[in-house]
Amino acid sequence: MILTRPQPKSFHVKSFGCQMNVYDGDRMSELLTGEGMVATTSDAADLVVLNTCHIRERAVHRVYSEIGTLKREDGTRPMIAVAGCVAQAEGAEVAKRAREVDIVVGPQAYHRLPELVTAARSGKAAIDTDMPILSKFGALPVRSKGQRTSAFLTVQEGCDKFCTYCVVPYTRGAEVSRPFGAILDEAKALVDGGAREITLLGQNVNAWDDNGIGLHGLAVALDKIPGLARIRYMTSHPNDMTQGLIDAHRDVEKLMPFLHLPVQSGSDRILKAMNRSHSRDSYLQLLDRVRAARPDIALSGDFIVGFPGETDADFEDTLSLVAEVRYAQAFSFIYSPRPGTPAATMCDQIPKEVMGERLQRLQAVINTQQHAFNVASVGTQTNILIERAGKLPGQMLGKSPWMQSVHIVQPGIVVGDLIDVAITAAGPNSVTGTPPEKRKAA
Repeated sequence: MILTRPQPKSFHVKSFGCQMNVYDGDRMSELLTGEGMVATTSDAADLVVLNTCHIRERAVHRVYSEIGTLKREDGTRPMIAVAGCVAQAEGAEVAKRAREVDIVVGPQAYHRLPELVTAARSGKAAIDTDMPILSKFGALPVRSKGQRTSAFLTVQEGCDKFCTYCVVPYTRGAEVSRPFGAILDEAKALVDGGAREITLLGQNVNAWDDNGIGLHGLAVALDKIPGLARIRYMTSHPNDMTQGLIDAHRDVEKLMPFLHLPVQSGSDRILKAMNRSHSRDSYLQLLDRVRAARPDIALSGDFIVGFPGETDADFEDTLSLVAEVRYAQAFSFIYSPRPGTPAATMCDQIPKEVMGERLQRLQAVINTQQHAFNVASVGTQTNILIERAGKLPGQMLGKSPWMQSVHIVQPGIVVGDLIDVAITAAGPNSVTGTPPEKRKAA
């Protein structure tokens, strides 16, 4: 191999999409730091890694648009790596479509990023979209110090559900669980690095299992780690929500009273077309069991609007389900056909203007419910984990156990503090906290 380009001395990783991409971006940064490279801005970096999402068409277009912005005023550009799900789905086509791209690496192969950087120095695109089972985790470095106060930890990857709209089984592969011991070791390293809260990640995180130890058993083990204050997990599938995991919300002190459980539609006909393998009633009955175990739990969900063949009646079924569940928050999206998925070739694709109108109606209901949830918390006392400075002078921003953003002004608090507050005001997207003693004095 004849090397024609200098070894990059600095890098910038930009992640798009889900929390798992944030985790993968952090791990790639650790890999490159281990090679002696220094993190910097995209304008100054010798190597820019675009860690991509393929879940919706707009996300893919954004990647190619981002590549175009990396050309600098003097005509030069950094070495460019496209990683993540777009790299996996489109492979060599990425390098053909955007000749500026030097490296294409899938989400199961990014542990080889330093080798690919060396290969790309020869002037030819270096491509690796292999999907070996979890080999990347064994090759990744030990977690470094200085991690976030709230950290992500991938415990499971891939999906065997094959929902007809979803590319995840094709870009992330089959469901695979990381070993119990490796997860505990990484969790302890994150806590040693300053993490007070850990969110367990997986495409179907509640499908995680290692020799019969399910996610509930993992939560029990994590609960015993000194210095760890909070445990969360996402994203879950209704069919993998075991009674053991439900009971863990009652019994495991550090497991937060928040559950993100996507349903996607309130119509049984659409759920069947989506191959969701659960019904409206089974989903609602499951939530009844969850609330019986943990009455104060906050519920979150995902919805797809405008799936092929969705009628006005189907959409009304979704609205009625949302009204019945009373979500603390939820995410809703217009259906986006993804190449290679069964839904992309289904008849009765919905016009964009119809999807847009339905999305606005659904989001209005969801926003009203989120505001109502926040208002209902006014007058209560809880604790919040301080995550960053707020926008106003002296203001700090933390998270409640129910994933609410909480603004507070209190001298002396710093990122990482877990403090008691009284909720004194509520807005659509956040609440205001006040130290309890100040509220009493007032």
